[in-house]
Order: sequence, then structure tokens, then C-alpha cells
Amino acid sequence: MIDLKLIRLITGEEIIAEVVDWKNGILTIQNALTIIPHQDQVGFAPWATVIDPEFPEIALDMKHVIYSVAVAPQVVEQYNKIFGTSSDIITPGKQLIL
Repeated sequence: MIDLKLIRLITGEEIIAEVVDWKNGILTIQNALTIIPHQDQVGFAPWATVIDPEFPEIALDMKHVIYSVAVAPQVVEQYNKIFGTSSDIITPGKQLIL
């Protein structure tokens, strides 16, 4: 199970990311998405768009983090759809040939 957090930075940005490590004043994350508010909904976009996929981890100095909190279950579900990290296996329904 991944440790998914909503992180607010001192710049005002809110990102959703997997927390890889959190020690010595450094928060290490990966697969970060930025939240884009739009009317009564929110959208998601990659936060670090040109990151090397071979080195996906991003280290954030905690002095730049205002808070880090758990995310709503619906957001976790959407995040898992985006990154394909869901552990649930979806199988097609049974079809009958008539």
C-alpha cells in the first residue's frame, strides 16, 4: 500500500504524491501531481513534467512544506487510475451467449 499525501508548499501549490521517505528534514516523494481547481471540481496534472523516469524521486526540504495530510478515498482511487497502482483486480462481468 502506498503512502499517499496531500502536501501544501509555501508557494501555495498543493500536490498529491507518494511519500517514499521522511527523515532529517527531507520529504522524499514520487509520482507527484499538482491540483488544478476548476469551478466546483479539481483536476490533476504532472507536477515535475520533465523529471527523468529512471530517477523518479524528488526531495523536498521540510522548510518549504506547510502541511502534509491524508487524502480522501475518491482521490486515492483517481490517483491509482492515473498511475495504475491499484491493487484491486477488475474482471469483466460474466456474459451469456444466447
